[in-house]
Amino acid sequence: MSTSKSSLSEAFKARGSLHALSDDVDVPDAVIQDIVRDAVLHSPSPFNCQAGRAVALLRVEHKKFWDLAHEVAKATVAPPVFAKAYEPRIKMFRDAYGTILFYESGTVLKEVGEQRPVVKDKIPQWSEHATGMLQYAVWVMLCNEGLGVNLQHYNPMVDAAVAKEWNIPDDWSLKAQMVFGKPAGPRFIAKEFDPVENRVLFFDS
Repeated sequence: MSTSKSSLSEAFKARGSLHALSDDVDVPDAVIQDIVRDAVLHSPSPFNCQAGRAVALLRVEHKKFWDLAHEVAKATVAPPVFAKAYEPRIKMFRDAYGTILFYESGTVLKEVGEQRPVVKDKIPQWSEHATGMLQYAVWVMLCNEGLGVNLQHYNPMVDAAVAKEWNIPDDWSLKAQMVFGKPAGPRFIAKEFDPVENRVLFFDS
């Protein structure tokens, strides 16, 4: 992947939520694995504590996750709400190729707080910043490979079932689920932007 300024800018612009995805993906699994590894290794974290964790579920394991989410949601949510708001979306996500589960290690964050008591109360907030940056890094790199991506939050509903199925360490806290696959709908979704002049201030002395 190119790292030129122009290609990075185009990758940022191409990143967007695509929900209609298929599992007809020609990007090698090794490339996807490298993207996740590189993002986890190089994304920033509070005091370089490296609390970010990720679990990549591809093909059958991906389908298994959304089957599990279907079961948990059906047992948790009122039937009318499940039928209207959950079931169709879960089926749509299941049609994709993979899901990346993003976690933060509670043990690591606790240790950082104990080592730096003056800012201990800020560590949870900075952890949320870190996982957001990790998710964004993966998202942009997946899009740069031509894949479609969307981000979901079925936690904490699925936490226990997922932890049991994939033997997730007890101190890992699930933050988000990133679904990806081959775009099966419009590549770009038109959206309106508030004037950037109202959102960014520049000062040059």
